[in-house]
Amino acid sequence: MTDEIAIAEDGAMYFTDASYVYSVAEAIFDILEGKPHGRLLRYDPVTKQTEALLHDLYFANGVQVSPDQQSLVFCESSMKRCSKYYIDGEKKGKVEKFADNLPGVPDNIHYDGEGHYWIALPGGISTLWDYAFKQPILRKIIAILTKHLWPLQLENSGVFVVDLEGKPVALYSDPQLSMITSGVKIGTHLYCGSLVDNRILRLDLAKHPAQQTA
Repeated sequence: MTDEIAIAEDGAMYFTDASYVYSVAEAIFDILEGKPHGRLLRYDPVTKQTEALLHDLYFANGVQVSPDQQSLVFCESSMKRCSKYYIDGEKKGKVEKFADNLPGVPDNIHYDGEGHYWIALPGGISTLWDYAFKQPILRKIIAILTKHLWPLQLENSGVFVVDLEGKPVALYSDPQLSMITSGVKIGTHLYCGSLVDNRILRLDLAKHPAQQTA
């Protein structure tokens, strides 16, 4: 289940494989199973070889190369976190925490060229969702219901903004939105795409800035 791709200045292509077990149509079942079927990979256009940099990731999703080309940030949807993987320098090959306990399930991540990463959140985190991830039996029940009765519907979708250190900056979300899978800032507008909707959402950030909360 190849997901997002990021191309470094040297031409190397970094991409994630969310799951080597489930297809795109079965993505929710991989998350509910709660096992690390994801990988982070690198393709070298010179040698035409692909290598797996990291294994055992929990639904590896978006990936973005840092502006200094020293590292990249990748998302793990199931764990509600983003991690930093060093692709150059003294820390090459090491993994560090970047942003965790996100306010939703992370998907694709984009850098805006202005010091911020924009992380799409297909759905926010509810009490039931948090509890389900601690209870395998409950996740199995949800999977059965999802497969045979009704599809699991995520709510309160949006985009989460962090700085280069992974610190929260802003959150744009709406309880009525579901399955926002990408958020790209161009000028003063935020453009959002989705795997399930047949339209693109555009938000004027100048007219609708994030509101400060306690």
